[in-house]
Amino acid sequence: MHLLDWTLTKYDYWTFAFLVVAIIAFFYALIQIGGLPGKIAERRNHPHAEAVKLVGWIGLFTVFPWIHAIIWAVHDGLTIDVRSLPKEGTKGEVENTSILGIDMPRNEGPPETDTTIEATADASPPDGDAPTKPA
Repeated sequence: MHLLDWTLTKYDYWTFAFLVVAIIAFFYALIQIGGLPGKIAERRNHPHAEAVKLVGWIGLFTVFPWIHAIIWAVHDGLTIDVRSLPKEGTKGEVENTSILGIDMPRNEGPPETDTTIEATADASPPDGDAPTKPA
């Protein structure tokens, strides 16, 4: 009793061999793509490389978490853009307040007042000790 009604030819064997190679290549590509965010994070010394690797593998079949893992692997989250920090000598003013070309309104708080305390000979120090006067 034969399971096939025809005899196998060399083309059938080539087809089976190609199918095996295609399946192996598919799973190899799947493994490489799944591990890509983790590899990027490790090479960039990301502080959360293990979490990026895990999200990359979990998100392999749902796509959106995998894309998030790629973005997370490239951006470490600890880098501070020094261009947005206040310039030296200014009182907290940021030079460029536009985000994506949209000018953001500045925070117009109460006017700054001079709160310096002038030291006098009669003033007591903040710790409560009596001032010493020269004799």
